[in-house]
Amino acid sequence: MHITYKGDYALKAILDLSLHYGELVTIHDLAKHADIPLKFLEQVLLDLKRGGFVESRRGKVGGYLLVKSPLQIKLGDVVRFIDGPIEPLACIERNYSGCKDIYKCIFRNIWREVTRCTSNIIDNITFEDLAKQVKSQKETIVYQI
Repeated sequence: MHITYKGDYALKAILDLSLHYGELVTIHDLAKHADIPLKFLEQVLLDLKRGGFVESRRGKVGGYLLVKSPLQIKLGDVVRFIDGPIEPLACIERNYSGCKDIYKCIFRNIWREVTRCTSNIIDNITFEDLAKQVKSQKETIVYQI
């Protein structure tokens, strides 16, 4: 699995929209909150819109919001949509026929286990879980003078 900058920015954008779930967030605020270059964010949001993760509203009070609840969006959904399969090698996939050593390859089972463990993690974390973590971190900060 390889997370690209585009994938990282997509995750940050979905997380920020999760933190503001139910509210419209302008692209400028989203870029500022998630520390994403505006031009790159435009491309990421277009992809997320095509993927059914976000919707946009035009106009003076327009912006972006999640299509589904953060509880329904898994980390793995966004990673796979933006950056593709998480398998480290193509031979992990079923019906792969590009290698003549596939049935005696000692590494194939290792990469299958890596894929299984990775999937187990990213497919069991929702953006609601992540938003709760962010909110709890903000609450634990105490300022004293």
